[in-house]
Amino acid sequence: MRKHDRLLRITGGVAIAFGLLTVVSGGTTLLGALEMGAVVLFVLWFNTLAGLAYVVAGLGLWQERRWAWPLSLAIFAATLLVFAAFGLHVAQGGAFEMRTVFAMALRSAVWGAIALVARQLLTRQALSGR
Repeated sequence: MRKHDRLLRITGGVAIAFGLLTVVSGGTTLLGALEMGAVVLFVLWFNTLAGLAYVVAGLGLWQERRWAWPLSLAIFAATLLVFAAFGLHVAQGGAFEMRTVFAMALRSAVWGAIALVARQLLTRQALSGR
């Protein structure tokens, strides 16, 4: 297996694992199994549903599908938009947990990195004719 293929598989595996953990965490919170304090509902719903997109993007990366790069970029952009809306919520005095700030920062960083790797490797692959 080439280094390029291995890196795409690792990136895809990270995205899949991140997505499954996100769906489980968000789902259990939405169902009331976890007491989370000051939940910002639109952030919780977004993250839970985005977890499904994480899995799809991860599978696309694993299989070296060209569409995985635009999907990864869309996930990154949507995460930034929700993070900004969350910031507005906080600025307007809305209740929140500090862990939400850290979680959104982590999601933004992870998906920024995944989108960058996907762009580099999948566009290189497209240019080489694979």
